[in-house]
Amino acid sequence: MSRYLLDANVFIQGKNLHYGFDFCPAFWDWLVEQNQAGVVASIEKVSDELVGAGDELADWATARGRPFFLAPDDVVLPALGEVSAWATGQNYEPAAIATFLQVADYWLIAHARAHEFIVVTHEVPSESVRKIKIPNACIGLGITCVSRYEMLRRERARFVLGVAT
Repeated sequence: MSRYLLDANVFIQGKNLHYGFDFCPAFWDWLVEQNQAGVVASIEKVSDELVGAGDELADWATARGRPFFLAPDDVVLPALGEVSAWATGQNYEPAAIATFLQVADYWLIAHARAHEFIVVTHEVPSESVRKIKIPNACIGLGITCVSRYEMLRRERARFVLGVAT
């Protein structure tokens, strides 16, 4: 069974674009069902980003709590060192490395590495030395990274039109 760890942009772009709460509640229901099945999750640091917005997505994230947004555990802590060592061993500008080590992406990648999750993000690899992108870190660390759409296809998600309520 594949397990997926979602980046903040999956939730934010979902809400703002293709899966608005008002017209595509099935996406959000699917995330909750898949979380309960142990397939989909995210991390506490992503929840912090989402809750900080104070909008409908913040309310949704708050309602999901710890079962959906995982806290770092003893297995994640050594992985943080591995991710840090990878980042500092690349050609990134010092400011890019410093920023990366302070944001949720760092924790997301370490959690995925520690617990063998597939990372789900809308970021794409970049040759820039000014910002560490999630896919670049995943490639460098041997972590599978896919888009939200690839995850939905792999898991055969279906959002079928029903009667409006």
